[in-house]
Amino acid sequence: MSRPSYLLSSFLIGLLFGIGLLLSGLANPGKVLAFLDVAGRWDPSLMLVMGAAILTAAPFFALARRRPASLSGEPLHLPGPRPVDRRLVTGSLAFGIGWGLVGFCPGPAVVAVGLLDFRAVTFVVAMVAGMGLFEAWERHLQAGGTTEEG
Repeated sequence: MSRPSYLLSSFLIGLLFGIGLLLSGLANPGKVLAFLDVAGRWDPSLMLVMGAAILTAAPFFALARRRPASLSGEPLHLPGPRPVDRRLVTGSLAFGIGWGLVGFCPGPAVVAVGLLDFRAVTFVVAMVAGMGLFEAWERHLQAGGTTEEG
């Protein structure tokens, strides 16, 4: 696949994803917080969105596992099994706390930035800063010869 075709297909897929986030309500932090409020005014509708996404994607992942390359001819890099370790648990907790506090996760926050939502802009700036701090910390650990375990 040529670079312009690849860029066009990437743009169209991203556009479809963004429209899906908007239509489903995942770019609306109020709807997300209502979904997370299982002890209060719980809105289970996002569970249907997540279930539909899994059911839609599962057969394509099964098909991709049998292919040596993507439709564009690029090698596939599917994730393999990963053990549950301290790093995964800590990252999951940080993600969940952030999601629960503000109702944004990365993809929907970027979509909301496109809607000029100031809360999303603030969130994305903080998210990028956090990613930068993490990368700096990782480089520091690697330079010092230490690992995440100690």
